[in-house]
This record gives sequence, C-alpha cells and structure tokens, in this order.
Amino acid sequence: MHVIELALKMSPFPLSVQRKKLEDAEALYKKVCESIERGDNKLLELTCEQVICKKIAVLPSEIIGVQIYQKTSSLGGNKRPGFSL
Repeated sequence: MHVIELALKMSPFPLSVQRKKLEDAEALYKKVCESIERGDNKLLELTCEQVICKKIAVLPSEIIGVQIYQKTSSLGGNKRPGFSL
C-alpha cells in the first residue's frame, strides 16, 4: 500500500489517501504537484483505495507539501516519515 500525504497551510495535521499500486500513487502525486504548480483555484478531489468511502476535497493553493511513501507493517502504524509531528 502506498500513501500520498498532503500538508496544508495553517493545519498541523496532514491529509492522506492510499493507493494499492505504486504507479497509481505516483500518478496521483504528479496530479497534485501539477495542480500546485498551475496555482489552480479549482477543488482537487481525492479518494482512498484503502478506506472506500473516504474522500478529500482541497484547494491546491492551500497545499504546502506533498509526499509519497510505502506503508509497511514495520512502521508500527503510528510512526510515519515526513510530515509527522
């Protein structure tokens, strides 16, 4: 499972969605990065493959960071790379 995590302005908590395949995760990562670069004011809607009913809608102008990483059982569930507090 691969996690795409977004850090937002003025928010201490990251938002994340998951993809089963690395290719799908990388495609979503690129989509988010391109939306940030273009300065889109259009809502970016993301869905999660792990939690089927999970949806996130965010303005790309509010995203200050995006990362992708592989979720493994060795992380213990609580510790994540990158944007963790």
